[in-house]
Amino acid sequence: MFKYPVTKISRFNIMHKNCSCCELTYAVEPGFFIGAMYISYAAAVFQIFVIGFTLYIFFEDAGLWVYGLSVGFTTLIFSPVIFRFSRVLYLFWFGGIKYDPSIKLKNC
Repeated sequence: MFKYPVTKISRFNIMHKNCSCCELTYAVEPGFFIGAMYISYAAAVFQIFVIGFTLYIFFEDAGLWVYGLSVGFTTLIFSPVIFRFSRVLYLFWFGGIKYDPSIKLKNC
């Protein structure tokens, strides 16, 4: 689905136009993946709450700077993963794609 690995930071967001196996067009319509921002936002907020709650439980006397650095660092590190995760989920949930096992895939 994506051309480059998630570790290639400068190009982690570049997608193929079509699937190499079934010729499925990923962008159902122009601007389709704009809705994936909502999923990305929800995942980032969930991540921030988990990191904050974990710090609160294990380090009760942590200063505000510890929370800021921890949340900022993990959000920065995991943003490419969250970006891809949200696009895949949005395509799965709202793309109208159904699995058909009777279709013979080429060169997969």
